[in-house]
Amino acid sequence: MSNATLSVRVNRGNPDHHLWNNHGILWLHYTLHLPDHTKKRVRKSLGTHDLDQARERRDELFATFEAEWKDINLNT
Repeated sequence: MSNATLSVRVNRGNPDHHLWNNHGILWLHYTLHLPDHTKKRVRKSLGTHDLDQARERRDELFATFEAEWKDINLNT
């Protein structure tokens, strides 16, 4: 996936951006743009019913993604 581009748009007015409630379990969803001009929607269970915990997990995952993508971009 190192050739993909992570696309994350954040609505600062919505603290629940990228969160999706699926029957009580909160999920993270985001989009990867691939080099062949297609995209891949990614959904990952955050494994919690608690909104505050889901927000923390989302923020941690996005921070990890950002660090990894910067490293990939610097090394390509």
